[in-house]
Amino acid sequence: MRIALGVLLVATMVTGVRAEPTTAPNASVPGVSWHSIDPAGAGWSTERLAAAKTFADRLGVTAHMVVWKGEVVASWGDVRRKVDVASVRKSLLSALYGIAVADGKIHLDSTLAQLDIDDKPPSLTSAEKKATVRDLLMARSGVYHQAAHETAAIKRNRPERGSHAPGSFWFYNNWDFNVLGAIYRQATGEDIFWSFAKHIASPIGMEDFNAGDGRYVFDPSSSYPAYPFRLSARDAARFGLLYLDGGRWGDRQIVPEAWVRESTSTYSWSNRGRQGYGYMWWTLPADVWGEGAAYAAGHGGEIIAFVPAKQLVVVQTVDRDEDAKRVRTSVFLELLRMIADAAPN
Repeated sequence: MRIALGVLLVATMVTGVRAEPTTAPNASVPGVSWHSIDPAGAGWSTERLAAAKTFADRLGVTAHMVVWKGEVVASWGDVRRKVDVASVRKSLLSALYGIAVADGKIHLDSTLAQLDIDDKPPSLTSAEKKATVRDLLMARSGVYHQAAHETAAIKRNRPERGSHAPGSFWFYNNWDFNVLGAIYRQATGEDIFWSFAKHIASPIGMEDFNAGDGRYVFDPSSSYPAYPFRLSARDAARFGLLYLDGGRWGDRQIVPEAWVRESTSTYSWSNRGRQGYGYMWWTLPADVWGEGAAYAAGHGGEIIAFVPAKQLVVVQTVDRDEDAKRVRTSVFLELLRMIADAAPN
């Protein structure tokens, strides 16, 4: 079944959060550059990995990167090429939120009214302004104002204004995500891309990213811009490894471990393929993938996935300006299953 950003899915709220991840942190993190290992010598099934590569080659994307225990098992395509990772931007911002919340700069229970958030006419109602930062992170604000950088599917499926109270209904909503960018800038006094470079990209040694790889995209309908990023596959893999290790990089805690756990817990379930949603992260069912598996995804096939039960990170990048093919998330998950099946038990 298809799961893709830009396809709007109805979800229901679930209670509780997932258990602590059951796997230990990875044995290593890359230094200045990634270290590759021989899959056969590490206990991988070379036959199954070869089958996964054959499958991946047919997708016609920019790059794939497979990381196990902090080392590269496979690298296919141009992993240095920076591409617009589309809605992966939201998971990148989620990581920055974790740092800002821990620093006391952002409070998840703050309402839009308290933060003086409004928008262009038709302006927000008093009921809409009761939405909290947490509601926005979960895509449950109940604010269905037009927004920048929306897909045709979002525009087509957007609920009527006032149809759902804040916190009561899940809808993949660019208004929520764009306003979170504005709240972050307001609360921290930092540009999103400069902040990501300082707090995350530099500490984890991203090889290609710089603050100039981000841009703001405005739309006349709203005051709040989107904030697309450009990343290479090898830098995206570092971000995935950071989350696989609970926000830790070597001996340094970059993103609070509690935030990694909270933001990748499931608060809503989609009605297709049992894909869940956390705080701007997509989540995978524990009975299939083990505890804590999640992914960041962007329209067209941009994916950063991590599977703690297999100590595995898999990245897929697609240059939508140049590559002819775009990949559904369901197809990527099929590839991810093939790679996980090739990994040692």
